[in-house]
Amino acid sequence: MRILVVDDEVRLAESIARGLSAEGFATDIVHDGRDALWRAQEVDYAAIILDIMLPGRNGYEVCRELRAAGVNTPILMLTAKDGEYDEAEGLDTGADDYLRKPFSFVVLVARLRALLRRRSGIADNTIGAGTVTLDLGRLVVTTPDGSVELTPREFAVAEYLVRRSPDVVSKSALLDAVWGLDFDGDPNIVEVYIGYLRKKLGRESIRTVRGAGYQLAVDR
Repeated sequence: MRILVVDDEVRLAESIARGLSAEGFATDIVHDGRDALWRAQEVDYAAIILDIMLPGRNGYEVCRELRAAGVNTPILMLTAKDGEYDEAEGLDTGADDYLRKPFSFVVLVARLRALLRRRSGIADNTIGAGTVTLDLGRLVVTTPDGSVELTPREFAVAEYLVRRSPDVVSKSALLDAVWGLDFDGDPNIVEVYIGYLRKKLGRESIRTVRGAGYQLAVDR
């Protein structure tokens, strides 16, 4: 599937594209609203990730003009703005979903996959590995010990482990996927959130593989 990434922040756009490529998507990048309008009408994209603050045409205008032209490609709108009126305007112009910056890459991918499932008519909104099931809509994880609601960041960590299961996931991979490729905080935050998940899901739910990273325990 090919995704169009539209953002005038070059570093961010390239980071998103690299992450999507790792998830198996093909990507094109443009940094200008006019280029986005042309590309989106020339290529049959599976989805468009569209920033609002763009040169040439802003994201609202791009979305509105694409819908007026009959382009029904799912649009996930990104913005650094914070306010319900901005969100409402984005949805009113025809966007399918809305994500505020800064965001977790795992959450971005989850929202994108939800849009693609909706487009194809797939209703199931869960993923799983072994005896672990994640409800992407409600941020709930179910194990043999029961169900528990997670915070968005906890859920992002759990989702990445589930999607990579049974592989061992390195600390750096978790950091990049959940906190973003540009994260410059304390990398030990990964251990902190692994600890949170173990408290909620059980100490044996996530294994530490010395020198390699973490692995979801699906055979408990």
